[in-house]
Amino acid sequence: MLGYIWQYVYTSFLRYWLKWLIRHATGTCELQRICSGYKPGATRTTKAEYSLQSSKNKVLREALETRKDNLEQCVDQIMREKDIKPQKNPQFKENLHICLLQITGYSSLFISVEDMRKEVFNSENPEHEAMLLKLWDLLMPTVTLESRITKQWGDIGFQGDDPKTDFRGMGMLGLINLVFFSENYTKEARQVLSHANHPKLGYSYAIVGINLTEMAYSLMKSGALKPHFYNTVLGTPELRHFHQLYCYLAYEFDKFWVEEEPESIMHFNQYREKFHNIVKTHLQDPAVSLVLKTNMDK
Repeated sequence: MLGYIWQYVYTSFLRYWLKWLIRHATGTCELQRICSGYKPGATRTTKAEYSLQSSKNKVLREALETRKDNLEQCVDQIMREKDIKPQKNPQFKENLHICLLQITGYSSLFISVEDMRKEVFNSENPEHEAMLLKLWDLLMPTVTLESRITKQWGDIGFQGDDPKTDFRGMGMLGLINLVFFSENYTKEARQVLSHANHPKLGYSYAIVGINLTEMAYSLMKSGALKPHFYNTVLGTPELRHFHQLYCYLAYEFDKFWVEEEPESIMHFNQYREKFHNIVKTHLQDPAVSLVLKTNMDK
């Protein structure tokens, strides 16, 4: 309770006067100090985001919702509002612009991810069907699929004879993640599939993959992935960056599962939650970068 009271007092009163005192002592506003005092990445962008959110100035608050093509004009407006002279602060404009690209880009990326999640897999859509068959060819290049509806789908971890029913929760996002991993990290994806098909330590490759898509989606929706994207993308994050994060989760979960040696797949939820907590702990590190590193990278 005391913590909430202190937070209210600080944000409502003390923070304003503290900023006022420091500005008069240093001759610089909070945004200037943030943009010059921290290197590019999560710490700088997170602090800039908080500063803009907490500002009593409407121009600064609305900057967080500015479209990408208006960001440069938005930064100029902020500089006028805060009386920041370009000649005295030559790097400020560029640094703030990058922060805003990251902040607004994260919101835009989530909208794209959400749209993809809402897109239902349609077996009558040739593009959807082609992507599903591509997944099979990438993972099982030496095995011919006997028919579109077949028990063979179980060999790559789907539950039934027709995979379309497994995409209900995550829509096309789940399939696109699976294909992206298999296409861009083919060797690693096939390695993970071989572990998933282990007679004792195995798990349903595709179903677990879709479950990991849900994990990535939930982390993004909550804002937990901001530090990762702010550290790894110096600008506007795109869908491929989300898919690359998924690849990290798919590869690392497999390593985690093999190392933990669960008694059976019946304990999946327990180990899934443990892995989820490990990821969330990583995301609390300001320097976090959840990038897939294979043996070839080391």
